[in-house]
Amino acid sequence: MKAYRHSVKLKLGLIVFAVLIAVASLAYTNQLVERLREREQFMVQLWASAQEQIASASRYDNPYLPVFREMSELTENGELNLSPSDRERYRRALSWARSMPPPGEVTLASEIVLQGKFGIPAIITDSTLTEIIFWHNVPVPDSLEGLSGDRRQAAMARLKARAAEMAKVYEPIVIELGPGENQLKQYIFYDESRLVRELRVFPFVQLLFVALFILVGYLGFSYVRRSEQSSLWVGMAKEAAHQLGTPISSLMGWIELMKIDKMSAVQQQTAIEEVEKDVARLNRVASRFSDIGSLPKLEIRPLAPVIQSTADYMRRRMPQRNKRVSLDVSVPDDLCAPLNVELFEWVIENLLKNALDAIETDSGRIDLTTHTTDGRVVIDVRDTGKGIDRRQWRNVFRPGYSTKKRGWGLGLSLAKRIVEDYHGGTLTLLQSRIGHGTTFRIILPQADAEGHQSESSSG
Repeated sequence: MKAYRHSVKLKLGLIVFAVLIAVASLAYTNQLVERLREREQFMVQLWASAQEQIASASRYDNPYLPVFREMSELTENGELNLSPSDRERYRRALSWARSMPPPGEVTLASEIVLQGKFGIPAIITDSTLTEIIFWHNVPVPDSLEGLSGDRRQAAMARLKARAAEMAKVYEPIVIELGPGENQLKQYIFYDESRLVRELRVFPFVQLLFVALFILVGYLGFSYVRRSEQSSLWVGMAKEAAHQLGTPISSLMGWIELMKIDKMSAVQQQTAIEEVEKDVARLNRVASRFSDIGSLPKLEIRPLAPVIQSTADYMRRRMPQRNKRVSLDVSVPDDLCAPLNVELFEWVIENLLKNALDAIETDSGRIDLTTHTTDGRVVIDVRDTGKGIDRRQWRNVFRPGYSTKKRGWGLGLSLAKRIVEDYHGGTLTLLQSRIGHGTTFRIILPQADAEGHQSESSSG
C-alpha cells in the first residue's frame, strides 16, 4: 500500500510538472508572437510613412505636372464631351497621377518591407476601398495582365475578400498622398506573416511530440515492468517449488521406509529424526516466503551459527561424483549483526548455490570470509567459477536474468532485496573475471553480543 501511494504521488507530480512546462511554453511563445506582431506593425507603418514622403517629394520633380494641369483644365472647361460621372472619374485619376510617386521607389519600399525577410501579406486600395492598387504575399498572381475577364474578376474578388479578412486582424493604415484639395488617400490592409502564424502553432506541435514521447515511454516502461513482474511471479513460483521439493521428496522417502515392518528401533528413531528435520525445513521455507511480504523483525544474532548451518546444508547438496568442490567458511564466533535468521539463511544459500553452479570444471573452491571495517560487517563469497562478463554486471540483480539454461533469475534479486530493504545493508558484485571466478560482497551493520550497534553503523 505504501508503494502504491508513492506511485500515485509520483504520477501526480509528473502530471503537474508537465502542465507547468506546457503553460510556460505557451506563455513564452505568446510573448514572442506579440513582440513580432508589434515589429511587423511598425514595419508596415514605416513603409506607409515612406510612401507619403516619396509622394510628397515627387510633386516637386514630376516632369509631367504641366501636362496633368492642362488635361485637368480641358476636363473642367467642358471642352471634352464627357458625362458628369466620367468627368469626376477623370478628375480623380489626374489628381492621383500628379501626386503618384515614381514606381521604382514604390517597388523598392515594398521589396524592403513586404518581401525581404518579413514576408508580410499586404493589399493597397484607393480611398473608396473598392479599387485594388497593389498586393503582395497573397495567393493571387502579382500581375493580372493576360488573364481573361472572368479570371480577372475572380482574382479581384479574392483580393477584396482577403482585404476584408485582414481588416479583422489589423486596422488598415491610411496613406495620405498630396496636400490640400488634391490629397488622395490609400489604405494598406495587412496580416500576420507566415513566421508569426507558425510560431502560434509551434507550442501545440511541441506539446504533441512531447505527449507522444511520454506515451511511448510510458508504454515501454509498462511493458518492461510487466515483463519483470511476470518474471518475478514465475521465479517465485519456481523458487517455492524448488525450496519445497527437497524436504517433500525426503519425507516421501522416509514414509515409504517407515511402512516396512522390519525396521529396528534404531532405524525408526533415525527416520523420526530425519522427518523432524524435513518438517523443520518446510517450516523455514514457509517463514521465508511469509516474511518477504512484510517487514521482518530483526534480532541481534551471532553470524557464525547461521552461516555454518547454511554451509553444512549446501555441503550435503554438493555433487560427489562429477565435481570435487571445497567450501571453506571463516566467521569469528563473536561477530554479531541484526538479522532475520530465516531470510538471511536464504541469502547465504542463494550466494553459495550460485557459486556452486558457476564452477563447471571437475574441481573448484568456494570461500566465505568475514571481517569488520568502520563498524560494519563485511561478508565475501568468492568462487573459482566461470566468471561474469563485465557488460552483464549491471544485470545480475535484475529479476529474470540468469546465465543458466534452466535458471529463472530470481535468487540474486531476492537476496539483494533481503539484504538492502530488510537488513539495511548492501549486496554488490565486487569483482568478476571470465575464467577466474566471482566475488559477491555483503555489508551489514555490526552489533555486539549485548545487542548494541556500533555508532558508525547505526548512524
